[in-house]
Amino acid sequence: MTQDWGWTDQALAEQWARIRGRLREEFGDAAYDSWLKPLTLGEVRDGRARIAVPTRFMRDWIDENYAPRIQSLWSDENADIRDVEIIVEPRRASSGPAGGPPDAGRVGRPARREPPAAPAMAQEGRELFDELDSTLDPRFRFDNFVVGKPNELAHAAARRCSESEAVTFNPLFLYGGVGLGKTHLMHAIAWHIRERTPQRRVLYLSAEKFMYQFIRSLRFKTTMAFKEQFRSVDVLMIDDVQFISGKDSTQEEFFHTFNALVDRNRQVVVSADKSPSDLEGLEERLKSRLGWGLVADLHPTDYELRLGILQSKAERLEVEIPAKVLEFLAHKIVSNVRELEGSLNRIVAHATLIGRPISLETSQEVLHDLLRANDRRVTIEEIQKQVAEHYNIRLADMHSARRARAVARPRQVAMYLAKQLTARSLPEIGRKFGGRDHTTVMHAVRRIEELRSNDNSFNEDVELLRRMLES
Repeated sequence: MTQDWGWTDQALAEQWARIRGRLREEFGDAAYDSWLKPLTLGEVRDGRARIAVPTRFMRDWIDENYAPRIQSLWSDENADIRDVEIIVEPRRASSGPAGGPPDAGRVGRPARREPPAAPAMAQEGRELFDELDSTLDPRFRFDNFVVGKPNELAHAAARRCSESEAVTFNPLFLYGGVGLGKTHLMHAIAWHIRERTPQRRVLYLSAEKFMYQFIRSLRFKTTMAFKEQFRSVDVLMIDDVQFISGKDSTQEEFFHTFNALVDRNRQVVVSADKSPSDLEGLEERLKSRLGWGLVADLHPTDYELRLGILQSKAERLEVEIPAKVLEFLAHKIVSNVRELEGSLNRIVAHATLIGRPISLETSQEVLHDLLRANDRRVTIEEIQKQVAEHYNIRLADMHSARRARAVARPRQVAMYLAKQLTARSLPEIGRKFGGRDHTTVMHAVRRIEELRSNDNSFNEDVELLRRMLES
């Protein structure tokens, strides 16, 4: 500690201890424990007291919310101190009990060590922003996201959200199945905002981590810090929000966080595997809030988009791959983009390690297990689309309440094929058809089986659909 007048270290420590006691009285235990307890008195010189904090985020928050009062209290205690500076010194900043003996904030050496649990929670929460660089995947940018008809709306909305500081829709809700690009777009939004307007505070995390942080705040009684850290951001991005389904306390906190940010005109971006109305285990009021803004879905990829993704991936790998191999993969690997790119990685790795050129034959050998799995895998969405096209009805009729025979019979056929060609349970199938009960699906399956056994023309029709879906 350096000081250039007659105040001793002991006297300054006692003054600092009294100031800490006043801060606790004025702001309360929750705010004190979360934000003020970790403050440590550092250098005192030329009428200025330097106060050390462990993170940049904490420094900014203290400057904005508490620094004027700290300076006022110092002036009351010691007229020679006319200014207070909050600095970041991770190694020095530690916490001692406020209002305790002088060594609680002793000048010139670390304070007595507290049990690590509660301070660790507060510091971990405040450093969520500092962890963003390691959380975001540098591979997931807009410039390598391949756009096609199935994802063009979601991509355009994500672009608008990242390029405009004015909030045009709140929240932006992205949904789709596994491996269709939701997380890619979420990361791309965060990267673009941070590079374009670095002064904006962006926080991206999974719903699982949100819940983890919330539970720890309850355990260590730092809920005020939790609320402040999440409600002070400019952009909050929560991935896989379906994870908090059925978790009432976490939903309650997310609901209030969401409302607080929207009220302050701060951007919220959320992703899930289903649309807000289809998310089970979420409170109705939360479903309603999530559907307030723009809901954009990422459909299963079509052939053209899969081929474009493969071509883009091949260019990044800088490997010469025959066009017929890429076309073969685009036809055969239809489940999701991750599996599609994984199959290409396997082919390239095999060719590199074994030293054999990439061909259609070697690709079939390397991917034999994956190809068998995809031959067996048909999605309910694909069944609905194929059946709707075959019977010339709208895809929306698969989910509607219409009971006209021209609509109801194809819908029953689609339910029957979903039972035959997928591993989904009857309740799961029912939910895919407008939230119908499993008994409705059972009735449809029995009815189609009866018609197939009694009507050869109808039987051939259904068999044709089956072969088309399995091919």
